Amino acid sequence: MKTRILFAFIMMAFISLEANAQQALWGAPGIVSPEVKEDRTVTFRFQAPEAKEVKISGDWMPAQGWTPGSEVMTKDDKGVWSYTTNALESDLYSYSFLVDGTKTTDPNNVYLIRDVATVVNVFIVGGGKADLYQVNKVPHGSVTRRWYDSPGNDKTRRITIYTPAGYETSREKYPVLYLLHGMGGDEEAWIALGRTAQILDNLIAQGKAKPMIVVMTNGNVAQEAAPGESSLGMYKPSFQLPNTMDGKFEETFGDVIQFVEGNYRVIAEKKGRAIAGLSMGGYHSLHISRFYPNTFDYVGLFSAAIIPDAKMTSKVYADFDETLKKQMQNGYKLYWIGIGKTDFLFKFNEEYRAKLDGMGMKYTYVETEGGHTWTNWRVYLSQYVPLLFK
Repeated sequence: MKTRILFAFIMMAFISLEANAQQALWGAPGIVSPEVKEDRTVTFRFQAPEAKEVKISGDWMPAQGWTPGSEVMTKDDKGVWSYTTNALESDLYSYSFLVDGTKTTDPNNVYLIRDVATVVNVFIVGGGKADLYQVNKVPHGSVTRRWYDSPGNDKTRRITIYTPAGYETSREKYPVLYLLHGMGGDEEAWIALGRTAQILDNLIAQGKAKPMIVVMTNGNVAQEAAPGESSLGMYKPSFQLPNTMDGKFEETFGDVIQFVEGNYRVIAEKKGRAIAGLSMGGYHSLHISRFYPNTFDYVGLFSAAIIPDAKMTSKVYADFDETLKKQMQNGYKLYWIGIGKTDFLFKFNEEYRAKLDGMGMKYTYVETEGGHTWTNWRVYLSQYVPLLFK
């Protein structure tokens, strides 16, 4: 008798656990969120019967300083809060919920991206530029995380590398784009937030870009790798780290080039190398391209953090005007600058372009709406890549 009772108790406990597990796996029953409709409006839903207020905060809303705006959601008689947007432009968007003031993600949306120390849900509205960000029925490249030896930093470091479709079965040598992230990012930023693999797959399949290898570095030389991916374990990411924009990354960038050219079939010449980066990565790209003479035929500065700093003592920053002049004299095929009209770095980029104009250094300039955002940087990548290796 006792055995039967014990067995029944165990079965009830198992069924209860299984039910909870199913709910955790699938979210609240019958709730779809977000629901992207044909008219490009999007409806969000969140079940919180006891909540007094639920807001949605999304990057399509007018920003409040550095923080995205928010809107109050409406509660129905079942305790489900909902909100429907106006028609949105085609893009990749991020959002989160505020439940009685506490920020949380959407339990019905499994698509999440980390940006420095913040995790947000994402969704795509297609039918325009965001079609480049989607996984389409085209040949796909491979994305690998490799570890390379960096004697200049006295450590082994992690790097993300995209190889185009067909690389593994080909004997061909490929050009390389070195793609650098902004402050607070790491070797995961461009592949996740930037949708690099999807953009390259789609542009190459459309015949708009040459097949190329894309190398996405970790620009924080204090790190072995992204948080949670190194011997330091799982720690909270921080925005600014030691040796940030002090020249150390630029000084040791040769370690990256040496690893790539020693381990991949590449065109190890100036004509086969491009470099580009956003914000801090644009700053790095500017200085790396002048510090390593005759190394890159293509340079891209996306919202570059060209902020003068008298404390910059690294040899990388010495003789700036002379080395820039030498870079111009050595020749290059493309020097590309892109920035949004409301970017807080707009003035610094304007001043830098005046310097280039004064010395007669040719460049391509693209000015867009918006500010210091991933929606701009994905566009810049999709515009820059088709111009490479012609």
